[in-house]
Amino acid sequence: MSLQRLLGSELPLIQAPMAGSQGHRLAAAVCQAGGLGSIPCAMLTPAALRQELEAMRGLTAHPFNLNFFSHVPPEPDTVREATWHETLAPYYNELGADPASIASGPGRLPFNDEAAALVEEFRPAVVSFHFGLPDETLLQRVRRSGAKILSSATTLDEAFWLQERGVDAVIAQGLEAGGHRGHFLDHDLSRQLGIFALLPQLVDALSVPVIAAGGISDARGVAAAMALGAAGVQIGSAYLLCPEANTSAIHRAALQSPAARHTALTNLFSGRPARGIVNRLMRELGPLSSQAPAFPLATAAIAPLRTAAEAQGNGDFSPLWAGQNIANCRPMPAAELTRELARGFAQG
Repeated sequence: MSLQRLLGSELPLIQAPMAGSQGHRLAAAVCQAGGLGSIPCAMLTPAALRQELEAMRGLTAHPFNLNFFSHVPPEPDTVREATWHETLAPYYNELGADPASIASGPGRLPFNDEAAALVEEFRPAVVSFHFGLPDETLLQRVRRSGAKILSSATTLDEAFWLQERGVDAVIAQGLEAGGHRGHFLDHDLSRQLGIFALLPQLVDALSVPVIAAGGISDARGVAAAMALGAAGVQIGSAYLLCPEANTSAIHRAALQSPAARHTALTNLFSGRPARGIVNRLMRELGPLSSQAPAFPLATAAIAPLRTAAEAQGNGDFSPLWAGQNIANCRPMPAAELTRELARGFAQG
């Protein structure tokens, strides 16, 4: 079965969900152009997600994807939190930020009963997961809704694990990809592969379709992925400068600056490795720190610093998520970009 038939889209192209940088407007524009638009849901309350879904239905009748995290929330560690606050204290003093403004709560929620109820009510064509899969009871609710189920794998072992649990397709997330790494079986970053090393391994070993993600930003990359056996592609960073995206002015400026040529994996902003443009915080603390609280608890103490710095016009404390290949990230309408990318399917 072709990926288009599986997903219900005209093109085997998925717009990667990018929490904080996009919502229904970008997703709907991609859907209207023939791709599968995605709404990132991990940072949305049930009420906010309902608003996004209602707005999405008002803009397109085409199939779309809802993306959820499926991490296990960590137990709070007061000692680690205190150490993290001490590490950040000089920045609070410099920016005049109030430590009392640090919010409680995780900031990102895994797929749960409330989310499952919205899937059952709105019945999206596709539901995708990051960091594995939710428990089987929740997963069965998604299946019964009629949605096709996708999830990200960063290693062959993770891909086998997902296939054994009945996913309809696996997203091969290469090391080049912007945003959070989707690894969930092994946290050893030395096991993470680039997409053109990972992709053929999964294509050769799996019986379900494999979707290539990471470092693909133009028709040439699409064609290369298809030539290596991908059933389709998932593309995120290339869409960040589209007018339909919610990318902040500071993030947009960084993407169009020489700084965007240097990205790194960092756990400073959330507690879990994610690829973003290197900024002051990453340079001074090192991109990966053992002091950062477990995902997603690190976010809370960074948020006041981000707010204060952005008010001064800089992204020194902002998560400037981006993949390694942003050369084709341009300020153009999402429909136009989707059509440009689609030329790669004819070449592959």
